[in-house]
Amino acid sequence: MEQSRLLPLLTIPVMLVIVELGALLLSLPMQSAGITAFEDPESVANPFIFIIILLFFTGFLLLLLRYRWKKLIGIIIGLSIFFTFIYIFAGITGYFLGLTATTLLITLLLSAAATMVLYLYPEWYVIDALGILIAAGAASIFGISLTIVPVIILLVILMVYDAISVYKTRHMITLAEGVVDMKSPILFIVPKKKGFSYRNEGIGDIDGGERAAYIIGMGDLIMPSILVVSANVFLDTAKIGFITIPALGAMIGSVIGLSLLLTVVRKGKPQAGLPPINGGAILGFLAGYGLVLLL
Repeated sequence: MEQSRLLPLLTIPVMLVIVELGALLLSLPMQSAGITAFEDPESVANPFIFIIILLFFTGFLLLLLRYRWKKLIGIIIGLSIFFTFIYIFAGITGYFLGLTATTLLITLLLSAAATMVLYLYPEWYVIDALGILIAAGAASIFGISLTIVPVIILLVILMVYDAISVYKTRHMITLAEGVVDMKSPILFIVPKKKGFSYRNEGIGDIDGGERAAYIIGMGDLIMPSILVVSANVFLDTAKIGFITIPALGAMIGSVIGLSLLLTVVRKGKPQAGLPPINGGAILGFLAGYGLVLLL
């Protein structure tokens, strides 16, 4: 494969590693600020609550797409992004500056500015840069909110759901088409050529045919990162640097799973990302945990 065609495929796994490392670094500020998604991190009911919320939100967006209420979809996604930024910046500013009225104001200003930049200038590098922050922040919050067993249950359920929604019902492709058409900043975009402009060109036909860029959903990078954070926070085992061996195993496994996915994605057809990525993360975690037990 020519170097120019190989570089974009190498970029996506690098983005996954950056998200995972960012999530690990953000986990301490989030813990310090007490920002969690669930009260009881050990409850096996948590992943099912997560899935119910996901199904409701997905169904609602599909309904709005069907009736072409794109402005309302844009508002909903924009508000979701804004509140996600609030949690992320609140954790960061609170950790370094303390929880004061000033840090609250800084948090609101940073969140509003980041959201406005995404919508006023939705170029691919802006979306990717701020998307990495969103993904890392979301992964850190859920990672500190779920212990290992609930996380693995969640990842397995999502593997099955993603496969069904892409290959059987295909409603995830419909949703992705709508999101791309609206240029909503909830996807990672990696150009295939120099000079590409997502604002001006879009990405081409998402359901087959040559496209100007690769796209990957934020969830494909967030979900394995949740396991990485959880394995680092809740397991008191041997570490390499600041990362536990099971967490490092999950990172390596997720990158391998993503790399296998990309060998198929480059053929041009939409693929379910979570089965290989989540599966790789789980297998990598188990390998790392097994290694710890042998040490």
